[in-house]
Amino acid sequence: MQLALVSFDIAWEDVPRNLRRAREQLSRARDLGATLAVLPEMFATGFSMNASRIAEPPDGPIQEFLSEAAASLGIGILAGVATHADPSRRPVNEAILTTPGGERSRYEKLHPFSLAKEHEHYAGGSGVVTWNVDGIRVTPLVCYDLRFPEPFRVAAPDTDLYVVIANWPDRRRAHWQTLLRARAIENVAYVAGVNRVGDGDGHHYSGDSALISPWGETIVSAAEDETILVANVDPARVSETRARFPFLSDVRPGCYRRGTAPDH
Repeated sequence: MQLALVSFDIAWEDVPRNLRRAREQLSRARDLGATLAVLPEMFATGFSMNASRIAEPPDGPIQEFLSEAAASLGIGILAGVATHADPSRRPVNEAILTTPGGERSRYEKLHPFSLAKEHEHYAGGSGVVTWNVDGIRVTPLVCYDLRFPEPFRVAAPDTDLYVVIANWPDRRRAHWQTLLRARAIENVAYVAGVNRVGDGDGHHYSGDSALISPWGETIVSAAEDETILVANVDPARVSETRARFPFLSDVRPGCYRRGTAPDH
């Protein structure tokens, strides 16, 4: 798979402007040879808590844009969108995979960012998902999910590539960089982090989008400027690294609980 990490400056809650910019970037990604292009979390609006304004139904204009772009460019697109499909619950912050053939797959962000009161505006998802994309087992996660190792470990046996889409502010960039590498190392898999750049809602975003190898090495990365990073993801590299260093076979989930010290 030729993976494109598309990091751009998101105009705050300006959907038409962001869709035009995303279309330009996706066209460039296709021209660079990408077969799957990844856009940041809430790529068309920014990380807005104005859910009543920005969350759209399952066939809203942002998702229709993704379908049109995937079909006309002939590439898969993974992007973040705020959606509201169920009137009985709050909207959700989703990662949506759109294929050139028009299929859509969805992942709901498990961990709303309580520090920004996201949990008051968006419902949390209920489980981890993994998609088969051109023979690559892809597990999507969204921003704050990166701070929680549990969903990564649950998905590890069936994952070649984790994709984390984000609006992660500059003031916590060291955490972003460190956790991307940690998740790759501890799960012996590729980790792609796709973050926005620029300014929005009082925050600065430095990007720091990157693809990390199953051994924890940075394959490509970029910060501050709008950029498209293209790199190859090879599932054989995951298999070979895991066979040579079978760390995951030593996991003992039944032991990971607080015990009682023995009497002496």
